[in-house]
This record gives sequence, C-alpha cells and structure tokens, in this order.
Amino acid sequence: MHLEACKAGIAGIARGANFSRLGRLLGVLMTFAGIVVLANVVYFALGWLKPALGGAASWVILGLLAAAYVLVLRVVAAEPDLTVDDPGAPVLALPPLKETLLAGLHFLLPVALLIWALMVEELSPGLSAFYATLLLIVILLTQKPLLALMRRQPVPWAVLRAGWDDLVDGLERGARNMIGIALATAAAGIIVGTVSLTGLGLVMTEFVETVSSGNIIAMLLLVAFICLVLGMGMPTTASYIVVSTLMAPVVVELGAQSGLVVPLVAVHMFVFYFGLMADVTPPVGLASFAAAAISLADPIRTGATAFWYSSRTAILPFMFIFNPQLLMIGVGSYLQLAVVVGGAVTGMLAFAAATQGWFLTRNRWYESVVLLLVTFTLLRPGFWLDLVLPRYDVAPPQELTALAAAAPAGSGLRVRIEGTTIEGKQVHKTVLLPLGAPGSAAQRMAKAGLRAMVLPSGVQIMSVALNSPADKAGFEQGFSVTGIETERDRPAKEWLFVPALLVLGVILLLQRRRARANTA
Repeated sequence: MHLEACKAGIAGIARGANFSRLGRLLGVLMTFAGIVVLANVVYFALGWLKPALGGAASWVILGLLAAAYVLVLRVVAAEPDLTVDDPGAPVLALPPLKETLLAGLHFLLPVALLIWALMVEELSPGLSAFYATLLLIVILLTQKPLLALMRRQPVPWAVLRAGWDDLVDGLERGARNMIGIALATAAAGIIVGTVSLTGLGLVMTEFVETVSSGNIIAMLLLVAFICLVLGMGMPTTASYIVVSTLMAPVVVELGAQSGLVVPLVAVHMFVFYFGLMADVTPPVGLASFAAAAISLADPIRTGATAFWYSSRTAILPFMFIFNPQLLMIGVGSYLQLAVVVGGAVTGMLAFAAATQGWFLTRNRWYESVVLLLVTFTLLRPGFWLDLVLPRYDVAPPQELTALAAAAPAGSGLRVRIEGTTIEGKQVHKTVLLPLGAPGSAAQRMAKAGLRAMVLPSGVQIMSVALNSPADKAGFEQGFSVTGIETERDRPAKEWLFVPALLVLGVILLLQRRRARANTA
C-alpha cells in the first residue's frame, strides 16, 4: 500500500505540531499494553469471582460493569464533546489523541465483557459477542441522557430519543450492507454443495495428477487454483478441512515422485493459504463484498483489485514447499533464525517493489527483473547452489542398515523407492524414513514400522505396519529401495544472501540518485 501510494503521488495526513516519531511509537506501545492490561485485569483480577461465587458471579459482574459505566461516564463528562465531521468530507488532520480516547472510554466495557465471557465463562465466540453487543446497545441508548445529567444540562425528549435513533440507524445500515453478503453466501453455497455432493473434489485430485504429468511447478499451480475454487464461500475452519483433505495428499505424493520430500506442515500451509485467498477472489469473495459495503464501491471490482494485490504475496507459499526453513523447519540456531527471517522479509519487500514497479522511484524494466532475481535468491538460495553443487549424494541401497544405525537421534533418511502399487501403477519416489532414538538399525526401523531384507541385488521392503511412521511416509510392502540420499558437505546456502543484498544495494543507490534528481 505504501508503494502504491508513492506511485500515485498520495501524501499522508499532515502531522500535528507536537508530533514526533518517538511519541508515535510510544502511543502504539501504550495501546498494545492497554489491551494486554485490560485482558489480564479481567482474567486474573476478576477471574476468582467465578469459583468463589458460583452462579452469582455473573450478577456480580453485571453490577461491577454498571458501576464502572457510571464512573467512566463521569470522566467522559468532564471532557467536551468531539465535533463529528461529515463522513464524506476529506480528512485534513488527525484527531487529537487524548480527547478522542476520553470521549469514547466507556466503549471499552463491551470489550471487557467479551473477554470475561470468552476466557472466564468459556462461552462460545458467538454467544460472547452477543452479550457484548447487548451491552453496547445499552450504552448507546443511555450514554447521552446520562452525560447530560452529569453535566447538569437539561434532558429534553430529543436527547432521550437520540440514542434510540442512533440504534435504529445502525441496525438499518447493517441490514442494508448485509444484503450483498447474503446473496454472495447463497450463491457460494450452491458451488460448495455441487463440489461436495457430486464428488467433484475427488475428480480434481485425479485431474491434477494427470495434467501435471509429474511436473512439480504445474502441479502446485493446479493445486493452488483448485484450492481457490474449494475455498469459495467457506469459513476458515471448513476451508482448511476441505483443502487439506483433498489436496494435501496430492502435493505430498506427486512431490515425492518428483524427488521432492515436502514437510507435511509446509504442504498444509500451502493449501491453507490459497483456500483463504478465495475470500477475496471474485465472483464470490465474501471479504470483498464486506469491504465494498464499507467503501460503497463495486464488489466485483473490489474483489479483482484485492486478488491482484493478494497475488503479490502468492510467491511465499511456493517458497514454503521449496525452502521449509521459512516455516522454521531445520533452523538450528538463533543466528540462523535471524538470517532466515531477515532474508525472507527483505525478499518479500523486493518482490513487492518489483511487481509494483516502484522502489524509491519508478523502476526501469531491468530493475524489476533484477529485483525478481534478488527475491528468488533470498527466498530460495539453495536453487543456485544446487546447480553448482548437488545437495545429495546417492549411496547404494545395501548401505541402508549402516546409515540407519549411524543417523543422529530424531533425524531421518531420504530413501529412493520404486515398485508397483495395488492398482498396478509403477511408482518411483523419494520418501523420508523417520528414525527415533539411537539404537541398532533393526530397532530403529522396527520403531518406524518398517521391515526390510538386504539382498545382493538390493533391498526389499518386507512389511510396513499400518498407520506407522513408515506407512505415513509412503513406504509400501513389496517396494524396492534403489538408493539412499546423503547430504553432501558444501558451503551454507545463506552465503548467497551476500551478492543478492549487494545487488539490492546498487539498485537502492541508483534509484535514490534518480529520486533526488526528479525532486530537484
């Protein structure tokens, strides 16, 4: 959004005379600290009331809320009312922080009730929000007459009726804004019902396997598109269940057949990401309809714009598959953690600058290309290193037992296997054999649920225990081991961050020089 504003020449709201960056930072920290303090006060300072008072605790809390409401209103009454500007008028200056905070201090009480209902009473989120909304309605109906009394002002009928008019107007606006969302939800229900009742989702998995023809990139693109379709109009939890059930096994199986051992967490994050992107993808895009109702814009155009912006970050889940360190998998030290996180954040910023066509000033075409190469290097540095020095050596299958016995505790072996499935399909894939505590090869393989026989011609898998780690990894009875991949000793891939950052620095200097020249 910052780059888009810079490209369009949109300036920020003018700061006040007393504005300072330190004061702004302290304001953000105080806001966060205030929320944390409120939650802890409700949970710890008042949480003992429930076990102490039992069923009467709710009535005591209501009494405390009423008393707190009156006390807070006395603080609010001591401050003058804020003038409410026309919502359609341009905002030329930020409102004063202190006056704004004190004028709405009593609206924190529904938040406190929400925390109590969720964390102490352990009610459902929907019921907790219902009770908090009821308290908000009470505040809306009573705040203006009570403030007038505390300020020793007359309370005419117009003041008493003002709260009721505000409530009716709010309910009317909410109902109008929900019409578009209700229509979109109804249409999405037809699509979801068609996919789930007709078994179309299972056909999609076979379609991916057939069309991709073993190409890992084509497979991931098809899976991403299908997750967008499956996630349309579904809540978060249901979307995750559907896409992880139907599409995650496809990624694991086809990735293994391409020699790519993908951690299960990375696969689930991949499908979950694109399942959620359906919320802003037209023509359904429930989040886009909700945003359009607020901004009074066209829902389809809003969805198209939201999808275009969201697609700028769609490179990240692909990097989860090829570089699981982005998910903190295989990170062994705090220094490596800092390098991985720093490289990922810088890579995403470079990707945003490349796709927006703007960094410090408008990009030249070759600068956007170089920024894309920098992004790829920072997010997947192992790709370039693999071209020069392959990551794995392949040991003969007869060394399976020796390597299994020598492997560190809690590690695994990358094993190449091949065979014919029950369906008569010939399979060649690479799987990860998990190994637990140290011990002999037979003991460690038995704990993994695998029994194998070493023959002069190779290694034959004799049996695989049902639901064992080996079974979940993809081993099948009757398959043959064709090789064991052992990691080669080579330089750390993070060394490639150095040339990538140097190139990024050169682009930064070039654009800073052009930006100064344009300003002059």
